[in-house]
Amino acid sequence: MSDIITVEDTRPSTTKMIWAFSVILISYGVAIGVAVGIGWLLQGLMHPIWLTLIANVGATIVIFIFSVLFSNVSFYDPYWSVQPIVIVIYWFFIATPYVNPIRQAVVLGCVSFWGLRLTVNWIRGWKGLQHEDWRYVKYRKEKPKLFQIISFTGLQMMPTLIVYLGCISIYPALVYSNTNFNFLDIIGIIITVGATLIELLADEQMRMFLKMNNDSNKVMTLGLWGYSRHPNYFGEISFWWGLFFFSLAADFSMWWTISGPIAMIILFVFISVPLTENKQLAKRPEYTEYKRTVSMLIPWFPRN
Repeated sequence: MSDIITVEDTRPSTTKMIWAFSVILISYGVAIGVAVGIGWLLQGLMHPIWLTLIANVGATIVIFIFSVLFSNVSFYDPYWSVQPIVIVIYWFFIATPYVNPIRQAVVLGCVSFWGLRLTVNWIRGWKGLQHEDWRYVKYRKEKPKLFQIISFTGLQMMPTLIVYLGCISIYPALVYSNTNFNFLDIIGIIITVGATLIELLADEQMRMFLKMNNDSNKVMTLGLWGYSRHPNYFGEISFWWGLFFFSLAADFSMWWTISGPIAMIILFVFISVPLTENKQLAKRPEYTEYKRTVSMLIPWFPRN
């Protein structure tokens, strides 16, 4: 998932944007088609969890090819939120007859709400085929000879695998578990829906700040951003922990799927946050004080 980092409206003409979105839709249509084809060819030959993994790898390769053809790694950006929706739809259709329908509907709703919200946020902020996320531009400039390797392994395949790992939590809830709806499901609902709302509020507050603020060096300290330097990342990490509670509610033997939310923490705390903050520190002098006084992830009262 990407940050909103600029206020300039640099979108091209409507015609060019229609063309750009058409290309994106075609690339994702091909990717989903390849995933479905892989699923059809391997159906019955392996466990659905492994089949889903292979299909996702195939789809990611398709998006990588499009990113190379158009010299734009941001082709991958929507994959983060589209991948889980496709996975839950597939697992829903292969569910056993006795799966708990209440839990199944709740999980489908929570994942769809999160995924559609995040996808719409990407659509609103995307500036067309000429725009590429600043992190990709950074790697392209600093490691030109290795860039395609970095793009395929670190910028596209790694996030695919981490999101897939997080999705495994909901496999029992969607496919085979008939355990009663219980308090762990309630916790899962509260966390996933709450996390999505936190991300929604944080993104809207940042969008309004950038729209109304004339000083590009000013640091956003209003709303949730006054209690967490990265409330959107906090919401994202929390969402995957919420899915883990559905795993526990459906089948406690799937406790090992905690590896998914742990991987999310590692990704954001050790990669996404440092990259973002180094950029902010270099651009905005006030960010040093902001970093000292405001919590990194978990919203908390500012320090004096």
